[in-house]
Amino acid sequence: MTFQQIATEDKQKALSELRDVKSLFASRGWFAGTSGNLSVRVGDYTPEQFHFAITASGKDKSQQTPEDFLFVDQNGKPCETTNLKPSAETLIHCEIYRLTGCGAIFHTHTVFNNVISEWFWDRKSVPVDGVELIKAFNIWEEEAHIDIPIVSNYADIPRIVPEVTESLNPQIPGILLRKHGIYAWGANAFEAKRHLEAFEFLFEYVYRWELLKGRA
Repeated sequence: MTFQQIATEDKQKALSELRDVKSLFASRGWFAGTSGNLSVRVGDYTPEQFHFAITASGKDKSQQTPEDFLFVDQNGKPCETTNLKPSAETLIHCEIYRLTGCGAIFHTHTVFNNVISEWFWDRKSVPVDGVELIKAFNIWEEEAHIDIPIVSNYADIPRIVPEVTESLNPQIPGILLRKHGIYAWGANAFEAKRHLEAFEFLFEYVYRWELLKGRA
């Protein structure tokens, strides 16, 4: 399916979902400066061809304007003539969509996800043991243990993509960039939001638990 063949209502639905979640996350202070990016896939999907709406680069996400989003293809290239520029991190979205076939990807920078990514950098993952909110990822084992992957944070974004490919765990719908932020995804915008909220809760929990144990 070409971008032109995607129904207008599907494109508008994706933009509406992005506006809503952008407003919600901005109200929580999760977009310091112009940080973070959000995307929602539209139309049919194959690993070789797909399209998604994504936040435009350099925008203040606490504001709503007619130029907050643009549509790109599986290579991160704009699908329409536009003066808007996709984030350089669009390539990470492209790879996550390609690997997972998910429907939405949300990326935020917070103090807790930055600190915890550095604290556990040597082991390349954040360990979480037995916390109830692990169930947000459809992991239902009692006292479940998960490891949230951490990858390098390079200024040259294409260097990050192979680490995402290597580290992505199909059971864990998220990946941390060191001292940068979390990418969380889901089958749709609602699920991606749920996963992101769960990750942020778990990062704060692990940070505070490490403090109580006297390790931080």
